[in-house]
Amino acid sequence: MPKKEIVLEDIPGVGIKIAEKLREIGYTDPMTIAVTAPSELAAIAEIGEGQAAKIINALRQMLEIGYESADKILERRKAVAKISTGCKNLNILLGGGVETQAITECYGQYGSGKTQIGFQLATAVQLPKDKGGLEGNCLWIDTEQTFRPERIVQIAKALKLDPEKTLKNVFIARAYNSEHQVFLIERAPEMIEENKIKLIVIDSLTSHFRADFVGRGELAERQQKLNKHLHQLQRLADANNLAVYITNQVMARPNILFGDPIAPVGGHVLGHMATYRMYLRRGREGTRISRLVDSPGLPEGEAVFRISEKGIVDP
Repeated sequence: MPKKEIVLEDIPGVGIKIAEKLREIGYTDPMTIAVTAPSELAAIAEIGEGQAAKIINALRQMLEIGYESADKILERRKAVAKISTGCKNLNILLGGGVETQAITECYGQYGSGKTQIGFQLATAVQLPKDKGGLEGNCLWIDTEQTFRPERIVQIAKALKLDPEKTLKNVFIARAYNSEHQVFLIERAPEMIEENKIKLIVIDSLTSHFRADFVGRGELAERQQKLNKHLHQLQRLADANNLAVYITNQVMARPNILFGDPIAPVGGHVLGHMATYRMYLRRGREGTRISRLVDSPGLPEGEAVFRISEKGIVDP
């Protein structure tokens, strides 16, 4: 479904001041506004919820959002692109690489390679399309102080990219708690538009949510906020045809007597929202094993890779 050219000032309920406010916060894409909840738009644009609902409903009519035939969806899927992981095995497992318009989650114990895949993607996204990139830049939210620019430099050299230019195309924000993390994603549209962002990395998604909401009494509130946060990420991926890569922590289940007791944090909320879920674990002789746990169109399978100075490579 092609987007109609809509000027913000032409939307019923949007005047010059509100249009300026929406542009300030990066909400320039009519589709992004149309799929935003009225309460969310009201808070972001500092307007009444009734007015926000009026703007959203008017936009939905103008964009003719509703049912459409599957052939149109197939045509739109042709715009989906892939970012190469640098490893043939991993690319095959993911059907060509990390997909745009989707959330790809990697979970596993510390040292399993989750962050290293993030470094690889943040660099590879800058490559030309014929070399596995998207000719775009990366937005990285660091929640655990794990971002290391030195790794970007190493991988950039291996990919024959200018290290200094590559570093300038990765935009980092340190999130200090879950509220700050949510705020950074709410303000992401402006960064996406100004800096040709084609990849968002959150490392890790669940760290602050685990720390800020402790105990069963706060579990419901944690899951609600996490759910909203994930929906915001998916909307950004859809509206801007970008890829979202998130890492996730794990927990041990002591009641599991047989099999792997490791389970990802985030429960069913994260399980349902992640388009692709990969479980990483250490293999023999320094290798890592990635298991595709969930995907809407790919079979379950495993891939072996190695972490080297050059980045993610085949063993």
